[in-house]
Amino acid sequence: MTNQQGRLTAEEAKGLRTAKELEGHLAWLDTFTPAALGVLAIASGIYTYLGVSSLLEDNGAVSFFAAVAYSIAVSVGIFVFWSYMLRLLPSMRSAGGFIGLTISTMVGSIAIIAMSSWLNAAALAGSAAVEQHLENTVRDYQSALEQAHDIALSGQALGRDVERARQSFEELAELEQSGSLSGTAGRGAVFRVLTQKSEELRNLEDQISSQQPLIEEAFEDGNKILARMRELTVAPGPVDRRSVQFSEESVKLAGVLSQLNQYSVASLVVRAAEDLPASVVLPELDGRNTTVRDAQSATIGSVLDALDQRSRTLKNAAEDVLEMEPPIETAYNPISSADAVIRYAHNFVPSWAGAIAIDLLPAVLVFVLAITQAAIRNGRDGISIEETLTLADLKAAISAMKDVEMTMGAADAVIQERISGGKSEKTDAS
Repeated sequence: MTNQQGRLTAEEAKGLRTAKELEGHLAWLDTFTPAALGVLAIASGIYTYLGVSSLLEDNGAVSFFAAVAYSIAVSVGIFVFWSYMLRLLPSMRSAGGFIGLTISTMVGSIAIIAMSSWLNAAALAGSAAVEQHLENTVRDYQSALEQAHDIALSGQALGRDVERARQSFEELAELEQSGSLSGTAGRGAVFRVLTQKSEELRNLEDQISSQQPLIEEAFEDGNKILARMRELTVAPGPVDRRSVQFSEESVKLAGVLSQLNQYSVASLVVRAAEDLPASVVLPELDGRNTTVRDAQSATIGSVLDALDQRSRTLKNAAEDVLEMEPPIETAYNPISSADAVIRYAHNFVPSWAGAIAIDLLPAVLVFVLAITQAAIRNGRDGISIEETLTLADLKAAISAMKDVEMTMGAADAVIQERISGGKSEKTDAS
């Protein structure tokens, strides 16, 4: 409020000076703000073009023009949207209008992120994101290979249990041959049963031993393939070409993993353990008399009990191996740079921040301008137009008044001339 004499108070004068100073700054900033906004929009359009190009199939001119059209549309959309916001939102005086345009700004920002920012991020970090995908796939394959190898080796460890069972039956057969088991020396019925089971266990032991070189060879081949896959992950050149080679190597490694799974002998040992007591062929008792035959029968019964016990022991050990957690199902799925940069966004926060900032930086300018305009209006509130005129404004007003007076004087002179000319013509006619 002004005082009674119509003069400005010190506070009003200070607010007016601040408003005029801010207006001067805005007038200077307006000289290059549209150009700066245009540069940001064009830069975003360029990175959007690179991102779109990585998504489109290589169809020559069609793909090129499609990518160019999309990037131009993005650049124009960003420029027009922020131009609207820079002009309209700071000028809003009502709370409802300001809130409405603020909401519109947020919705527009989300739309810009959806149509441009993620493609910008794909252009900035797309190759690195695909390489991250390759690296993660290699780690998964490495884990699966080691797990399959561990399971196969655990199956090979069952060979020691089979060996101990075989040796125990061979020792019993030697005792029977010497007469220390059933009391009758020689190779009678009991000896033949023990020998039969020893041969079965020896055959199983040989089968287990024959798998060991195959397991080591497959594991070595798998590590060689993994080494080539690691090289492709960090090798120079376009990541798309490396991904194709990586996919070929992953197919080979999947075959190696399948072989390792087949080389596990746990299921074979389970079946052999179940057949061990069930496949006994009882020979005819060949003792000389009833006493010897009764001793043979009792010894064979003890042997069958031992077979059953050994069978359960082998089966439990093999089932422990079968219950081991199988290797995770690993398969390489090719991925585009745009999809990769979304999947591994947490690994590329700086790239995402840059991609979003180049699109949403004008939002900061909008709110800076809105705050500045609010400060200008606050400095001018309650002051009449006459009190805000500066000396330069008065000079401009006086000059304008003189121009108006001169224009009006010239117009009056023309009218007078026309009137005088009309009177002269009437006089001559009379």
